[in-house]
Amino acid sequence: MTSYILKRLLLMIPTLLGVLVITFGVIQFVPGGPVEQMVAQLQGRDSGGERAASSGAGYRGRQGLDPQRVEDIRKLYGFDKPAHERLWTMLKSFARFDLGTSFYQRKDVWQLIKEKMPVSISLGLWTFFISYLIAVPLGVAKAVRAGTRFDFVTTLIVLIGYAIPGFVLGVALLVIFGGQLQWFPLRGLTSPNWESMNWGARIVDYLWHIALPVTSMVLGSFAVTAMLTKNSFLEEIRKQYVLTARAKGLSQRQVLWKHVFRNALIPIITGFPSAFIGAFFTGSLLIETLFTLDGLGLLSYESVIRRDYPVVLGTLYLFTLIGLVTKLISDLCYVWVDPRVKFD
Repeated sequence: MTSYILKRLLLMIPTLLGVLVITFGVIQFVPGGPVEQMVAQLQGRDSGGERAASSGAGYRGRQGLDPQRVEDIRKLYGFDKPAHERLWTMLKSFARFDLGTSFYQRKDVWQLIKEKMPVSISLGLWTFFISYLIAVPLGVAKAVRAGTRFDFVTTLIVLIGYAIPGFVLGVALLVIFGGQLQWFPLRGLTSPNWESMNWGARIVDYLWHIALPVTSMVLGSFAVTAMLTKNSFLEEIRKQYVLTARAKGLSQRQVLWKHVFRNALIPIITGFPSAFIGAFFTGSLLIETLFTLDGLGLLSYESVIRRDYPVVLGTLYLFTLIGLVTKLISDLCYVWVDPRVKFD
């Protein structure tokens, strides 16, 4: 086991390098970078860089601007150095977990991530745990009652929920419960006077604000897990050892949770990393925008649009590293769930 863990940890290094190098290489050919956008601003053009982007990779926007000024801008963003030198400098900084400084917000990337993290933690963890707390028991119940009216009705409800995009549901919830009925707030994670509240009032206020966004994300996220749980349990229930356990006089509850559950859990665990990373770091951009929540999804999107490369590469490095570690933990859970699994 120790040898396997060491091999996986060592394999993370070339994986990280590959992701960063490929992304860095793609960035070099993307028009409308920070230099073009700054030149466009100084010339009084659109700050979004559309004209710079449409002009191709060259700096046509330099016309009418002092060349020395343009060179100073390139030096400010570090583009006066060759690409390979900038790549090597970035990799050395990332090795020290120094993610650099944002081009536009003039803040350390780590500081920006920590500022946005509470929103992503709130959305991600609530969505992840509520989804699994609903999906696994529901899948077990569907497997036990397979073919009944309960199975048919719950399958229909789950598939309808899965078919409705989260942002569409979010709009409906905002209009009905936030606009017409005014039961829930329309924006933010907490109220403006949250700091002056006592702890009980803070918890209630936080749950009041997070209810609609989490509902929008949860409804469609547990469908796959519920159906996977059902199919896994059905496959195990039909095996010989279950018939033997029932023949020994064990109750249905003992058979399900003591014998079947552990064996049926292996396929479910395979979805843990993608579900956790997906809920924690991605998939919440539209929800964050809809409910005016300033989280990591919105930060990453705005960084890509504004060509804020330190934030783009810094968040990519962090997300990739967390994803690789989470995948390793998931593989190690196989042994914990089923000791028969070997990594030899």
